[in-house]
Amino acid sequence: MSEISAGNRTGAGADDGGGHGGGGEAEYDVAVIGYGPTGVTAANLLGAAGLRVVVLERDAEIYARARAISTDEEVMRIWQRIGLADRLKQDMLADRPLDFVDARGRAFLSAHPTPRGHGHPPQMFLYQPALEQVLRDGVARHPNVEVWLRHECLRLRQDADGVELTVVGTADDSVRRLRARYVIAADGGSSLTRAQLNVGYEGRTYEDRWVVVDTKMLKPWPDHDRLRFRCDPARPAVDCPTPLGHHRWEFPILPGDDERHLTTDEAIHAMVSRYGIGPDQIEILRATVYSHHVRFAARFRVGRVFLAGDAAHAMPPWIGQGMAAGVRDVANLCWKLDAVLRGELPESVLDSYEAERKPHVKEVTRRAVFVGRIITDRRLAVTRVRDAVLPLLNRVPGVAGRLQDSNWIPVAHYADGFRDRPRTKSSGITSGRRAAGAGTARAGTSRSGPAGTESARTDTSRTGTSRTRASRTTAPGHQIPQPWITAPDGTRVRLDDVLGGRWLLLHGARPTPQPEWERAGVPSLTVLPAGSSPAEGAVVDCDGVLRAWLTHHRATTLALRPDAYVYAAAPTGTPLPPPPEGLTLTSRTNTAITPPVATLTPTSPASSSSPAAQGTP
Repeated sequence: MSEISAGNRTGAGADDGGGHGGGGEAEYDVAVIGYGPTGVTAANLLGAAGLRVVVLERDAEIYARARAISTDEEVMRIWQRIGLADRLKQDMLADRPLDFVDARGRAFLSAHPTPRGHGHPPQMFLYQPALEQVLRDGVARHPNVEVWLRHECLRLRQDADGVELTVVGTADDSVRRLRARYVIAADGGSSLTRAQLNVGYEGRTYEDRWVVVDTKMLKPWPDHDRLRFRCDPARPAVDCPTPLGHHRWEFPILPGDDERHLTTDEAIHAMVSRYGIGPDQIEILRATVYSHHVRFAARFRVGRVFLAGDAAHAMPPWIGQGMAAGVRDVANLCWKLDAVLRGELPESVLDSYEAERKPHVKEVTRRAVFVGRIITDRRLAVTRVRDAVLPLLNRVPGVAGRLQDSNWIPVAHYADGFRDRPRTKSSGITSGRRAAGAGTARAGTSRSGPAGTESARTDTSRTGTSRTRASRTTAPGHQIPQPWITAPDGTRVRLDDVLGGRWLLLHGARPTPQPEWERAGVPSLTVLPAGSSPAEGAVVDCDGVLRAWLTHHRATTLALRPDAYVYAAAPTGTPLPPPPEGLTLTSRTNTAITPPVATLTPTSPASSSSPAAQGTP
């Protein structure tokens, strides 16, 4: 039988779905194709928003092979929005150091994760099957989300009002048709949806293939919880801790190797024995051969269909960002779909999805490739120089900090996308009142530097006032940090739990009236300095993080998007630019924030070394 569930009601037939009307085609707001980490995160975000959602997944069960091995604080912040971050962290290892070691096992570079202010540990190791189970349990909270396991979308047909999907049940060959206003295709690197749309997947596949070995740890060994990139030119390797009593190795298949033999227990034990690991210390669970890819879809959007995750891009695993990139994709997209479906923003805002996500994922991929070169280079002359020079650079002030803090993942800054842009004399563009999705153009501005500073240049704002860039705020396009704050009721919480996944005006000083934003229904929140008493409509910045950030970006008032990115900002005494064209907020019974669910329990016993909840006050 085909397996369909609606919310937490398992076994419901397709004709029982809330999207059906009178026996005709099922109708949904959004169809999600694929139920891996990207698709299941989308289902949680859209379900929490109260939209009618159907998820189509070809397989009957969670994919048993562990693929992703780590995530970061920004992704945990996204999962916090759906109320699952603290539960997920019960099954993770946080704040583990990493070493790049030479052929003799000596570290020539060590790094430590450095927090970026998102309210969670900067890096966490995970066991993907357990993570996906928690996320799927989260979807079961939402009766407005139907999950169709063992179903595959064979055809898409778009028209002016939506998308018709022809779906086959892989267990019984049954054929159904359904309609959705929009579709998110998160169906992996070999995406059938992308092929149907005739979208190219440009890039390359590396010749080297790798054996990925998942083991159960029987007897721990010294420093088993450190990530080591073993940069041995004879055979590089990744030696990675994973939670819940697991450990993972990755080895390249070298010229002359027998690929089938390399996946046998005998060959695996021989390879790990080089690191002092005996057969009595691990149980080999599975070994799989993978290829590494660098690829990008030519387009992330085709009409009403959006590509996300591996369907839109693929990168090597060296900085652990493949899964994270997909989660960032749907976090960027889902709130925009929600706003369009509710009539709060025009459909043109959806064009900003690719404009915001593609440049960032390309930069992340570029850095992953760079780190991979350090790890996998097998040229003896190059590796000797690397092993000698990097330890010396590691002692140089300034250089050492950059090498050691492991902040190799570029911060997302939406220089192009859905944000305010002032009018310039040369372009005549006024961002606040032009079409909401038109922010994909440069509009005559340059990219910010690492500290968010810009070179001095005179332009003209919407009000016609001449000012230099040195005096203009640099906040738009950045995501604000998430410190612990004191809420109006006196409780200590993370900032996003008060922001509530909505449009919001955030004031760092006495609020300046913003009549246009108020007419659009956007509420306000004031940030009080540390030591202040809790007050209605205000939060106390306990550690001074928010107020320092505002000062750094020369802003006292922010217009925040629902994803906590700054749409517009203004310095002291200056009115904000106007809201985006068409912004009219509606009354909601749901928000993007879902309270944590205490009934979700661990999918398997956590190892004794797994912290229950990192990043607590």
